Amino acid sequence: MRLSSLADYAVVLMSAASRHCGAARLAGSKLNASTLSQETGVPLPTAQKLVSRLSAAGLLESTRGIGGGIRLARPPSSISLADIVEAVEGPLAITSCLVEGSHDCKLEDGCTVKPHWGVLNQTIRKALEDVSLASLAQMPVAEEIKTMEQAL
Repeated sequence: MRLSSLADYAVVLMSAASRHCGAARLAGSKLNASTLSQETGVPLPTAQKLVSRLSAAGLLESTRGIGGGIRLARPPSSISLADIVEAVEGPLAITSCLVEGSHDCKLEDGCTVKPHWGVLNQTIRKALEDVSLASLAQMPVAEEIKTMEQAL
């Protein structure tokens, strides 16, 4: 299982937006898709697409016109990694049979494994819910980076 590039980019953009949340770091400039694109390296068309999806999901608020811009719709501590991924990917489901209303599996009626997928899916969802945007937005300290590099 792997996140799509779009979901990955959404997490990167939301992390950058979170670092601007409530800060006077913008010093007169407005936070927008262009700013996030420049800060993160996410291509501008992709950043614009993601800002639109994240706004539609209620994670960002967007205001047009002079004095407009984007900001987090909720505090970073109340936005989870699961929220961000679902805003881009749709409902989290390890297999299609776990998506409500989806009946595209030919084995679904007699499948003995389906009940077990639900437990695994809940475990993965819980793990993603336990990671807040506030924690993702923190820059890792040198010691954490060294530990991560050694693990690879």
